[in-house]
Amino acid sequence: MSATWYECKVKFRKLDETTGKAKMKTEAFLVDAISYTEAESRITQEMSAYLTDSDEIKITNIKVANYAEIHPFENSDRWFRSKVSLIAFDEESGKERKTNLYLLVQANDVKEAFDNTTVVMKDTMGDYTIPSISESLIMDVFPYFSGEEGELENLKKFIAVKDSVPVKVNLDENLEMQDAMTTESE
Repeated sequence: MSATWYECKVKFRKLDETTGKAKMKTEAFLVDAISYTEAESRITQEMSAYLTDSDEIKITNIKVANYAEIHPFENSDRWFRSKVSLIAFDEESGKERKTNLYLLVQANDVKEAFDNTTVVMKDTMGDYTIPSISESLIMDVFPYFSGEEGELENLKKFIAVKDSVPVKVNLDENLEMQDAMTTESE
């Protein structure tokens, strides 16, 4: 199952490092969630760790993010949006076809983001180009599972939420499959 990432813009009071005063800031964060409702719940929970009891947050926007993959790298503090164009040859038309996908890669600068994107793409069988890399507004990424031990509780919550989402069933396909299975067994 592929992850659905939601970009959440959150307005909250943050200490300004230059003046030492608290100012209202709006920053973007990325959360892995199943729905908008869960994304709102998760960003509220994640942001509560950074706030005092008197601070409040306001979620100003939530939208589905257009990232095919997210790649964190150690010792990096910024997130970059890498546009990768996969190149395929269309035999029917005789033309090259490009398919664009966007990766969110963690790095310290654009050169490092390019290098990290190249590392991520090294096992790709086909040809590709990296037409652009730009620094994103994403301040932090909150995956559902970080791979650390002790996440059994998150796994249980994830399964409960996943099971609560209704599954769309195509009755025509199910009947065709049942007919095919009946025919094979006879």
